[in-house]
Amino acid sequence: MREKDYVKQVFSKNKDAYINSSTHANGNDLVNMIEWLKLAPDMIALDIATGGGHVAKQLAAHVNEVIATDLTEEMLRNTAKHLQSCENITFTVADAEDLPFANDMFDIVTCRIAAHHFPDPDKFVAEVARVLRPDGQFLFIDNIAPENTSLDQFNNTLEKMRDYSHVRSRTIAEWTTIFNRQCLQIVKEKRRKKRLPFREWVARTLDSDTEMDRVEKYLLNAAEEIQEYFQVERKEAHVQSFAIDEWMVLFRQK
Repeated sequence: MREKDYVKQVFSKNKDAYINSSTHANGNDLVNMIEWLKLAPDMIALDIATGGGHVAKQLAAHVNEVIATDLTEEMLRNTAKHLQSCENITFTVADAEDLPFANDMFDIVTCRIAAHHFPDPDKFVAEVARVLRPDGQFLFIDNIAPENTSLDQFNNTLEKMRDYSHVRSRTIAEWTTIFNRQCLQIVKEKRRKKRLPFREWVARTLDSDTEMDRVEKYLLNAAEEIQEYFQVERKEAHVQSFAIDEWMVLFRQK
């Protein structure tokens, strides 16, 4: 599938950037994740689309075993090298929509800042429900689109300009419909504005100044209400940072 080939291309090229990214390596969500999940030393956890391995590393200190998966083999090899001191993490190349694991295998499943790259979210959530044990916990974190159609369109156009492997940031309403189909029950949720440092964010996926300038101009030329919603901060003629919506939600398998 073309979208998955794009993901492999982008993440192979930028494997170190995602390990060092301030957006991915830091954040209150990593702390909240450990506070929200009921963890035990005999548990087995699955981290889907692990990227730089930040979630897997956090979980490894609290459970028996973590299996960290990613579609991009080169990214996964690089992350495994950085996390080689975590002896209870196993790394497996896997498609989030076709997981190579048995039914009811995991106590915990996590997926953080990745699902906007998945072309078939229904398949992804069905796979989560399949591999999760009865009464198991699923922690989901992703960028989300506003419910307003114009803001949604702007958000996804901006993301696609900056990263051609982006598929779609979906709304909470869209995700809720998908999760309900798989009988995943919300235990706790939080929506927040996530501030992104523009230059770091755009340089993580784009190489040329021309491409980066095009993305910056798209933000700078946006209508006032759009700039206000995304909290665009500028210094002189340049974007310093802006904010997008993120949803963190904990589910239990019904």
